[in-house]
Amino acid sequence: MLNGEVEMIDRVMTIFHRIDPVITGFMARYSITFLRISLGINFFWFGVLKFFPGLSPAQGLAAKTIEVLSFGLIGSEISVPLLALWECLIGLGLISGKFLRATLLLLFLQMAGTLTPLVLFPAETFVRFPYAPTLEGQYIIKNLVLISAGLVVGATVRGGRIVEKSI
Repeated sequence: MLNGEVEMIDRVMTIFHRIDPVITGFMARYSITFLRISLGINFFWFGVLKFFPGLSPAQGLAAKTIEVLSFGLIGSEISVPLLALWECLIGLGLISGKFLRATLLLLFLQMAGTLTPLVLFPAETFVRFPYAPTLEGQYIIKNLVLISAGLVVGATVRGGRIVEKSI
């Protein structure tokens, strides 16, 4: 390497070492809040869609799942608006940061229900079971990320937080 190239690399590394702690400090301070609010927006948005017939791509499968899980006692005329309200409550709880324990309980109960179509309706959730999900199956599988996000948010309910580690 030429002397000029070494100096350039040294300058870049110096700038990186100055900026890196600022960026990671910002992430440590605000990432859980951003995660909680974005998760809340996701739940609220998809909940609102369920109040309007035909707008939610998951509406039919959700209604069918609730009907099977309730042994036919809860039909779609009740289950879809109830699910919409449930998801909106989760969303509002996460966005506001209020009643987080109750909100997370609702989230995890709802998530358990959303995974059941993979077992109850494999023909509708997989093109080739168990490795090629349909669009509905993909929609359900992405909920693993929402569950993980809920776990991270839940880790902060009793004061847990991300702490910067000095190097």
